[in-house]
Amino acid sequence: MFLALREIRFSKTRYVLIVTIMLLVSFLVLFVTGLANGLGNATSSAVRNMPADHFIVQKDSDDRFARSTLHKEQIDEARAVAGTQGAEPMGVQMTTVTKKDSDSKIDIALFGVQADGWIVPKTVEGKGLTAAGKGQVLADRNLADSGAAIGDTIVDTATGMEWTIAGYTENQSYSHMPAVWMNDADWAAYRSELMAARGGEADTSYNTIALRVSGDQVDQLNASLSDASVISKSQAIMAIPGHKAEQSSLLMMIAFLYVISAFVLAVFFYVITIQKTSQFGILKAIGAKTRYLAGSVVAQILVLSIGSLAVGVALVLVMKAMLPAAMPFSLGGDTVLLSCGLFLVVALVGGLVSVVKVAKTDALDAIGRAGA
Repeated sequence: MFLALREIRFSKTRYVLIVTIMLLVSFLVLFVTGLANGLGNATSSAVRNMPADHFIVQKDSDDRFARSTLHKEQIDEARAVAGTQGAEPMGVQMTTVTKKDSDSKIDIALFGVQADGWIVPKTVEGKGLTAAGKGQVLADRNLADSGAAIGDTIVDTATGMEWTIAGYTENQSYSHMPAVWMNDADWAAYRSELMAARGGEADTSYNTIALRVSGDQVDQLNASLSDASVISKSQAIMAIPGHKAEQSSLLMMIAFLYVISAFVLAVFFYVITIQKTSQFGILKAIGAKTRYLAGSVVAQILVLSIGSLAVGVALVLVMKAMLPAAMPFSLGGDTVLLSCGLFLVVALVGGLVSVVKVAKTDALDAIGRAGA
């Protein structure tokens, strides 16, 4: 460590440039990671935050809730295995609403559930969802950004039905739309009106059944369900329109950033090590052990990496505070620690080339080269 710090202090300009490159790369990695998490939450937080571990959907629906239709028969079959408390039907419908006496349109995702069920999200402001509250809905707080406050009435453009926002919940988005939760009675009325508006027969069906079950119960359900199958929560999330393509693109970018970081750091430290070959040779000749010199290189990498990561995290947090509320950005402590840990590993892997070069440095050749 002594040798590493002395060298950094002596060659300030060189190492400031290296720290700047590492800082920019780490900042970019953290920012893209936060953007990926934010976009992921914007498409799936309503499902991701549910206490359910599996869902039942109609076969041939490609695991998508919107393409699935389940009736009382499947609900009874699910509850026969999972129990009343282990299976809850849920309706999902994307629609457009307007605030009453306003022409401004708002895209929302409607969720029809049992008001006293375990999949209803926590109310953070206002009143919660109740079975007796006809026409009362619980909305994601992001709906307020569109001008819909608690107590306001929203009107569905497809059916003309009106609902009053009773309270707000948080982190409940689906396919980049705020989720709006209604009780099962209102859902049944909405489905009937929707089918009538489309010229079809009255239909009070649901789209999926949320489950809290064991592995054995999943097997039993798959064997007993008619025209339906059980999928995991991760499958349900990946099937949300746009989620898989969006996340795959961002994760590929993050992976490439880590690979680029490894190559850039490897090249920087290798070039610096080459320039110091003669000094390492002299140090070896006067008794310095290879382990000490290699440890000095590793210590140098760690000092530079940790310093650049600390500044990078600080800059990302400042940027996060400056971003508009509508910007989908999420970067929790666990994600920061994981990203920083991966970056340190990448930096160390990139510096292994330099360590190998130090180990192979021959004292006599280096001294001869220095003397020449």
